[in-house]
Amino acid sequence: MNRRDFLVASAVAAATLPTLSFSGKLFAAPASAPRFLVVFLRGGYDCNNLLVPYASDFYYESRPTLAIARPDLHNPNSAIALDGHWGLNPVLHDSLYPLWQRKQLAFVPFAGTDDLSRSHFETQDNIEAGLAGDQHGHYGSGFLARLADAMPGSAPIAFTDALPLSFQGGRDIPNLSLRGVSKPVFDERQSSILASMYKGTTLAAPVSDGLQLRQQVSKDLQDEMAKAGRGAQTAQNFAAETRRIATLMRDQYRLGFVDVGGWDTHVNQGGAQGQLSNNLANLGQGLAAFADAMGDQWKDTTVVVVSEFGRTFRENGNRGTDHGHGTVYWVLGGSVHGGRIAGEQVAVAPGSLLQNRDYPVLNNYRDLLGGLLGRTWGLSTAQLQSVFPGARPNGLQLV
Repeated sequence: MNRRDFLVASAVAAATLPTLSFSGKLFAAPASAPRFLVVFLRGGYDCNNLLVPYASDFYYESRPTLAIARPDLHNPNSAIALDGHWGLNPVLHDSLYPLWQRKQLAFVPFAGTDDLSRSHFETQDNIEAGLAGDQHGHYGSGFLARLADAMPGSAPIAFTDALPLSFQGGRDIPNLSLRGVSKPVFDERQSSILASMYKGTTLAAPVSDGLQLRQQVSKDLQDEMAKAGRGAQTAQNFAAETRRIATLMRDQYRLGFVDVGGWDTHVNQGGAQGQLSNNLANLGQGLAAFADAMGDQWKDTTVVVVSEFGRTFRENGNRGTDHGHGTVYWVLGGSVHGGRIAGEQVAVAPGSLLQNRDYPVLNNYRDLLGGLLGRTWGLSTAQLQSVFPGARPNGLQLV
């Protein structure tokens, strides 16, 4: 039993309590304070069937079974035209497309890292570490941990089973596995017994705080879910989680991280329907639910969706895609200058592919995130360099 198993309520684990600097008391985030959430799609999602380059004949030649049809008002399975070159996967019509229409969503294609290993774990770790290419492999701290150190009032939290690398190496940061959290771990009788075990010791106060927090969070989440449902069918897994995340980030925390798996689609990926589109539909519903649940605080919230890399532009022999390089990042928020495809771009054609297989990276993730965080949090040049050493922050005027 360790602190990663309990949210902040791990105060009952005596072996880990001395290292906790977070008291377990609820943090009340100011109503107008900025919120920033990083959503990490682990597995390298196929951005080419999310943001469809429908103006490219090469796209349709490269994907005989996977390509999503060009925009067609009479075909519900065709791409949704965003501009004259790019379309959106149709499964996002009812979830993310309204945010695009309200100019609260933007996409950044040809984005990513300079890591060319095409290894899930190496590239994920390098992204979370947030260091320049010559420092790859140094995992002493993560970029969100350095941000939290630079901004003591950031009230960080990871919505993960274990503390992710991006939040490691700094001060103690709580992590919360949302699976099963809606039911309290201890009832009142059990809580009383546990509290009495530490009565009269230096651990009595943090134990009491931790148990109280667990009970309060569980009750708040159950109440929030009941109110948000309004008798409608509940959204699937990710949407349920994001409403819970919103409950905490709206009222208590300002800097969050959550990861979503299942994006490594080597076989039977599908086109407008199938494995990938099902995942995108679930993700879109979750993000829309998060935006809705943030209420008035959505205007002060920025969400960035990243993945370690994209997929090969051409489909493979198993009707899937393999590990690639450049990908598409998403930037959402109530004050995001969206409704556009942002960043440096090239025409989607054989000659523009990296090594004749992948999207090139033209928009470095450290520069993009550095620019977004700098604007969102009002960071100085020195603070930004402590978060992303050597980066050239460029938020693409998205916030």
